[in-house]
Amino acid sequence: MKNIISTEKAPAAVGPYSQAVEANGTLYVSGQVPLYPATGKVVIGGIEEQTARSLENIGAILAEAGYAYSNVVKCTCLLSDMANFTAMNKVYARYFSEKQPARAAFAVKELPLGVLVEIEAIAVK
Repeated sequence: MKNIISTEKAPAAVGPYSQAVEANGTLYVSGQVPLYPATGKVVIGGIEEQTARSLENIGAILAEAGYAYSNVVKCTCLLSDMANFTAMNKVYARYFSEKQPARAAFAVKELPLGVLVEIEAIAVK
């Protein structure tokens, strides 16, 4: 059985997907871009600010489902430019300071709304 997770503390889904889906004790968080939940506007700033906002959005979804960053076992980070990898990684490390999850990071041609980063996560209890 799957449970759809939704919170107003993260940006609303803008297509035919859910913010997150929980199934069999695993939470699958859809890719989060750096939007302010209240306005749906892109965060002003560079890769550091955008990474932080994307991870804050993930945190809000995790909390809504009763999970924490410590429950995250895998993240995928999509970057508009690998030149931003080091700066993204520095911010990312603040959210996952110990027992870090597995991770992949890719540069892609472009991301929605022209953002610099999108991050998805998988968490287990």
